[in-house]
Amino acid sequence: MSMKDKFTKTDLRLPADDPHTINSLSDHLHNTLPYNKKVVIVCIGTDRSTGDSLGPLVGSMLSEQRLQTFHVYGTLEEPVHALNLKDTLSAIKKLHEGQTILAIDACLGKKTSIGHIVFAEGSLNPGAALKKDLPAVGDYHISGMVNVGGFMEYAVLQNTRLHTVMNMAAKIAAAIKVAEKKRISSRLKQPPRTFITAKKEQH
Repeated sequence: MSMKDKFTKTDLRLPADDPHTINSLSDHLHNTLPYNKKVVIVCIGTDRSTGDSLGPLVGSMLSEQRLQTFHVYGTLEEPVHALNLKDTLSAIKKLHEGQTILAIDACLGKKTSIGHIVFAEGSLNPGAALKKDLPAVGDYHISGMVNVGGFMEYAVLQNTRLHTVMNMAAKIAAAIKVAEKKRISSRLKQPPRTFITAKKEQH
């Protein structure tokens, strides 16, 4: 569970209820993430807390798809959370060395931000909302603004509406699936490699 109460000019903020959110987010994912190699998606959170279940929900939705350009870590069945985050990141570093990481996590912030999906460059800090010291994750990240931060965070997370979290998770997963199609299409449009063979001189 990360915390975000300030945004930069480059942050993409999209209301989950906007019918154009899926296409807008998928376009930004496609235009930003390298399509010539797989991207590791780390979905952070736990199914033991409604407000912190966004990441595992997205991971489970994606794991049901046969994604060709993404690796997914973190589902409802096998969540990535505070207790195993460091080990998971170590495994990812060994198995997917040099690959781009997209982190997904629920986030607390201002009341006016609730229900927004934020895509931004750089890492997020899982556990920041609960004052936990955990490693930063991601070259890029997607945050789902699920509730207000700043006071009684544990109680706030337990009283977050499941509808809000489910709606954002569905939109994020759908956008990634659309981005997958665009990434595959871009790969197919790449010009074929040309190989120059040196001919032996004839004597």
